[in-house]
Amino acid sequence: MTYELTQQDRDLINLMQEDLPLTSHPFEEAARQLGIGEKDVVDRLLHLRDAGVLTRFGPFFDAEALGGAFCLCAIAVPEERFEEVLTKVNAFEEVAHNYQRDHKLNMWFVLATENQVGIEQTAKAIERDTGLKVLLFPKEQEFFIGFRVKA
Repeated sequence: MTYELTQQDRDLINLMQEDLPLTSHPFEEAARQLGIGEKDVVDRLLHLRDAGVLTRFGPFFDAEALGGAFCLCAIAVPEERFEEVLTKVNAFEEVAHNYQRDHKLNMWFVLATENQVGIEQTAKAIERDTGLKVLLFPKEQEFFIGFRVKA
């Protein structure tokens, strides 16, 4: 199903990629800039999410700055087992950003836990559930790229 974005949808998506104020009404300023009501902003975002235009809407937290840990992981999954393994891996609440790649290591995901021990425990649990080796690629250096997508 194809969804046709309106100019207002595009303006809203572009605006939501900027910083939102940490207030009890974070969409108030966006509504003012767009010339619509605050409830309209929230309703439109929900509609875009429900239509599949937006797959995720929320903050990105720096797990390490909050005292937690995260790690990029990969698994070489036999193609005929991909959906099965995907379901098992995604069942872990610590898993985010799970993507299929055209490579021997064809499943890549991020683990985010309260501490480094949690990373290792979750990876081992995934290995037990799937019977496949989870490769860990911890961050060596961080780069901020300010990624934005123009709608």
